Amino acid sequence: MVRFEQIRVNYLILIFHKYYTRAAPNHMTHPVSSPAAGEIFTVSRLNRAARRILEGGLSKLWVEGEISNLARPGSGHIYFTLKDDQAQIRCAMFRSSNQQLSFRPNDGVQVVVRARVSIYEARGDYQLIVEHMEDAGEGLLRRKFEELKTSLSEAGLFDEQHKKLLPQLPGCIGIITSPSGAAIRDILHILKRRYPIASVIIYPTRVQGAGANDEIVNAIDLAIQRDECDVLIVARGGGSLEDLWSFNEANVAHAIYACPLPIISGVGHEVDVTIADLVADVRAPTPSGAAELVAPDKDELLRTLAALNRRAMLSLRRLWSMQQQSYTQLKDRLNRMHPGSILDQLRQRADDLTRRLVVGTQDLVDAQQADHIELTLRLKKAAPTEKLARLMDRLNAYQRQLASEVRRIIDSYNTRVAVAAGSLNGVSPLATLERGYAIVRDCASGTVVRDATRLSPGDSITTQLAKGQIDATIDRITTKNLS
Repeated sequence: MVRFEQIRVNYLILIFHKYYTRAAPNHMTHPVSSPAAGEIFTVSRLNRAARRILEGGLSKLWVEGEISNLARPGSGHIYFTLKDDQAQIRCAMFRSSNQQLSFRPNDGVQVVVRARVSIYEARGDYQLIVEHMEDAGEGLLRRKFEELKTSLSEAGLFDEQHKKLLPQLPGCIGIITSPSGAAIRDILHILKRRYPIASVIIYPTRVQGAGANDEIVNAIDLAIQRDECDVLIVARGGGSLEDLWSFNEANVAHAIYACPLPIISGVGHEVDVTIADLVADVRAPTPSGAAELVAPDKDELLRTLAALNRRAMLSLRRLWSMQQQSYTQLKDRLNRMHPGSILDQLRQRADDLTRRLVVGTQDLVDAQQADHIELTLRLKKAAPTEKLARLMDRLNAYQRQLASEVRRIIDSYNTRVAVAAGSLNGVSPLATLERGYAIVRDCASGTVVRDATRLSPGDSITTQLAKGQIDATIDRITTKNLS
């Protein structure tokens, strides 16, 4: 089925073609004539039409290149040229868009922009209207980050159902980080202050640079093999996206996901988000935050324990008193009541509950049937069949209109070709021969003979007729004027 948008585009092309053929007639088949009013484009009208065709024909696209000739006028807009080693194009980024930039663009910077193609009508300049810009290096990392994030999300590595709960009172805490960084010092300080009774095992690893991701994976595997920790912390201090890239690698994500131990990710600052944060069972804003999440406060634990002890003693005393009262009441009831009476009451109660269950079940079934009927009627009313039929009728009408316009244009061209062929045939030598004339050529020179005195008896000639030719030899020449 032909898409409606394609039909609309083809129809616009046909209309533009009509204007073009009217404004530029074929000089080979028609005499030059003055154009009618409205067939002449002004410069502004031509630029406006070209801009609409460009903006309508090309969607938004990503372009990479080097900034040059950058200008920042007082309006707040940015104007520059984007170039590579073979071509360049003018660009404009308006104030509403460049206020969102995370860096300051300058000449010589390699960038990636998302833009739409347009024309500046006042000068007829072909240009890009930039809506988003990012540094090419960091932009590449962010695109890789988003691609991996999407891939892992579709694979289910971020699903909440796979997240493991942290132990409330961990006996041993494992830490995977650099042994010389500030992150390990902050974590150990907080663990010592909040929860000194827990054992701490450090799995030293690099957290930045080539191969650091493999070391992180090896450290996680080592913690799993040794099976000596209740929970793991994967951490490092803040840095740029490139500095944190070891925690954005696929093998680190899969290692965290497959780890049977609960893992807390404390990578970078609070604004930094890595793949490790998204896969981990719990994400902490900082390494210090990870330590606070995994370690309960000892002072709070002591206060809670004391409060629980007090509540337990009160509950025991209350329970003992209630049990004594219950024992006394039950003993009195047993003495007053015969077991047979209790059984009769229980049977009556069972019959009553059975009857209520049957009635309630039937009412529920009736209500569900009524809801089903109502929903069925609403579904039939909301069915898109009629709307789809109307849209199909409109589409068929557009197709018929398009076919009619194409046939009309073809018929017009056929008529013009027939007229031109008739005019050409009127001046053709072949048409003259058809009326009984002939063309005489001298066999020796091959030239057309227009004067009999140029020939002599015995010369050979060729006579071209409308159908065929005659080869002859001259016996006699008469120069008498026949006119």
